[in-house]
Amino acid sequence: MHRARGRRWAAVCAAAALAVAGCGQGATEGPSARGSVPYESLGELPEKLGADGTTITVGDPDAPITVHLYEDPRCPYCQEFEATGGAPALREATIRREAKTEYTLASFLDDRAGGDGSKKAVNALRAALEQDRFAEYHEVLYAHRPADSAGDYTDAFLLELADQIDGLRGPAFDTAVKTMKYRDFVTASQQAYERAGGEEEPEGPGTPTAVINGKRIPLEHSGILLDTDGFADLLEEIRDKPLAWQRLDL
Repeated sequence: MHRARGRRWAAVCAAAALAVAGCGQGATEGPSARGSVPYESLGELPEKLGADGTTITVGDPDAPITVHLYEDPRCPYCQEFEATGGAPALREATIRREAKTEYTLASFLDDRAGGDGSKKAVNALRAALEQDRFAEYHEVLYAHRPADSAGDYTDAFLLELADQIDGLRGPAFDTAVKTMKYRDFVTASQQAYERAGGEEEPEGPGTPTAVINGKRIPLEHSGILLDTDGFADLLEEIRDKPLAWQRLDL
């Protein structure tokens, strides 16, 4: 579908709800929507762990747009973003090689709400990266986020979800999930999330947060993360007017 071009930044944001609390920003409840089945094309995208040891990148390294996402697997607003919000548009742009997506995976909700589901899920996502199945598993995981936030991502459930991804299950992945092989990665990734908040947000910027080409979507406009068409329009505007995005005057 052709979208009108030339929208200014404020107009794009006006198409979305202008306020979304987000996890870590005072939210207590969220949606229970379920996502779509994985895109087959996701398995063809390059994915790698960055030199910092925590950033996971999916997509063409030469893509002109870089979207850095901060997410916690237990965050209901992250699920809304992934299932019915901006993520479907971002995945399409990534498949078209117009964008690449970077992920910093937080696990703070375990400490705040109890349980260890976020840590287990982040560990499983890191294990999926070793099998070159991160992008596919990431989508499946959010599509089936359990409603019970206290006892959600168990080993058995994480392995059950992995059955949906061709080539993921096997001794290496299964053992990594059951033994928390990537526990150090989970800790380092949470610390990277906290550092991203800077002095003003020492506990982290909240989830989901998106930084596009080094520029963070302002909190007052974060509702665009939950609007598929609005986020798609924003990506098009940034592609066409990259310098304007840096001034936030699209």
